[in-house]
Amino acid sequence: MTVTRIPSPSPFAPVVGFSAGVRAGDLVLVAGVSATAAGGELVGGDDAYAQTRETLRKIEEILSAAGARLDQVVQTRMYIARREDWAQVGRAHGEVFGEVLPASAMLVTGLVDPRMLVEIEAVAHVGD
Repeated sequence: MTVTRIPSPSPFAPVVGFSAGVRAGDLVLVAGVSATAAGGELVGGDDAYAQTRETLRKIEEILSAAGARLDQVVQTRMYIARREDWAQVGRAHGEVFGEVLPASAMLVTGLVDPRMLVEIEAVAHVGD
């Protein structure tokens, strides 16, 4: 089986030791993605919906780099910092995955950067 790693621009990647995504055969696994830009600024400010849209845009880029598409996503995990943001995060997720309907979970938890309101992982299947 061929394994391809998509490098992460995150400043945490070399310290923690992770890739933005990994394609292993027909599976593409996307690491936790946030709305943090390469320069460290957070896209979307204190708006959970805007952060989620940016996060999903970045997930699409990672999938594309691995030869996958959003409509091939079979699972997502959404980690949110504030329980009250669940509807905004869910709305943005539904706009992207409403027809795809991946198996999904949403958990309320602390995130590495207190400015982050959402982090999302994804798994895509690119085989038959």
